[in-house]
Amino acid sequence: MTDSPIPSLVQSQPVHVVGGGLAGSEAAWQISRRGVPVILHEMRPVRQTDAHATDGLAELVCSNSFRSDDPVSNAVGLLHEEMRRAGSLIMRAADAHRVPAGGALAVDRDGFSASVQADLLANPLVTLVREEVPDLPPADWTNVVIATGPLTSPGLAEAIRAFTGEESLSFFDAIAPIVHKDSIDMSRAWFQSRYDKGDGADYINCALSREQYYAFIDALLAGDKTDFKDWEKDTPYFEGCLPIEVMAERGPDTLAFGPMKPVGLTDPHTNSRPFAVVQLRQDNALGTLYNMVGFQTKLKYGEQTRIFRTIPGLENASFARLGGLHRNTFINSPRLLDGSLRLKQRPSLRFAGQVTGVEGYVESAAMGLIAGRFAASDALGEALSPPPATTALGALLNHVTGGADEKTFQPMNVNFGLFPPLETRKRKGDRRAAQSARALGDLDLWLGRRDALAV
Repeated sequence: MTDSPIPSLVQSQPVHVVGGGLAGSEAAWQISRRGVPVILHEMRPVRQTDAHATDGLAELVCSNSFRSDDPVSNAVGLLHEEMRRAGSLIMRAADAHRVPAGGALAVDRDGFSASVQADLLANPLVTLVREEVPDLPPADWTNVVIATGPLTSPGLAEAIRAFTGEESLSFFDAIAPIVHKDSIDMSRAWFQSRYDKGDGADYINCALSREQYYAFIDALLAGDKTDFKDWEKDTPYFEGCLPIEVMAERGPDTLAFGPMKPVGLTDPHTNSRPFAVVQLRQDNALGTLYNMVGFQTKLKYGEQTRIFRTIPGLENASFARLGGLHRNTFINSPRLLDGSLRLKQRPSLRFAGQVTGVEGYVESAAMGLIAGRFAASDALGEALSPPPATTALGALLNHVTGGADEKTFQPMNVNFGLFPPLETRKRKGDRRAAQSARALGDLDLWLGRRDALAV
């Protein structure tokens, strides 16, 4: 499906979107596609963050993977498809700049960001303002989407905390290293996807014997790591993005059953399954950069270089980027937000993206998509029902606006556990296929082809 031409300007006050990440970019796009002017505020490069490397909109600071692209049996793949049908800018850019990744959707991060920014700047209803919003937006901003992400500027984060009376929940997020492909020793490594999925050779694999694996674990545990400030020491990690050292601390075999599991792989150099494996996934369209899958780390830079070069095939690895660590923050959305993502105490403010407590690139963009549609409807004086809870979009929205327990609220990826059960019992594979079919049918009814501008 293709987008129709941008509609003419509707007479309405502009919607202000704060934050030019995936959620903010998607929100701005959805608002503008309904003929409503939008002012997109992005603080970079006026104020940089600890994790971003550029001032580009929708920059990917962690992995370059949007995870599974299977819309039948995987919830995130279903979310991909729902967003495509809803005219998502983020999914359009991802599809245009995808790189090989087996059954996953991975992108050339530079091309992806440049595409999102170019489309927004070419849109006459979008005005990009490079400035920090250091406090709650002024009262004359009557329709606002706050999509500042996990790296919200300190001033705004403190203003939100003070206004709501809630202590911001927070966790640490770690970034995986990226390796120059031509520095990988392919006489020891090999191309293969687990169980030969996708093209069958979308990953570079480095095998470790039992002795090499446990020596690697010992080095991880003994390696010099980033020090925490006193106020950071009790901040929990998000379980879906744990540093490898934290996983190793849970037991010497944890990584062998996690990102280093060898299942579905055969080392052609020995014609056997390795004891453990390190996988690297293509990170750019040229295929010159590969990131170490699941190797988020808080090791200091010198230790990363020393320890990771003990991995067979990476002895002479040249790193385009070493791993890092940054603090993420999110609000207690079930307590603070209504069903359309508005702050209950000040309904002119709507939240979107990771700051709402969803986890993952696609989930963050999805919340931007929903918030943008709600904001546009408010600007037009129209009522918009939320997407059905049977859809991936609706299940995520329901989770953060009341489906989760506010007392124990933590970041969540999309998963079929968030969906209402089917009326009839089915086996797992059949159940997921039926849930996906139900979701897409219900989404199409929600979109109703009255959304022809976007779909």
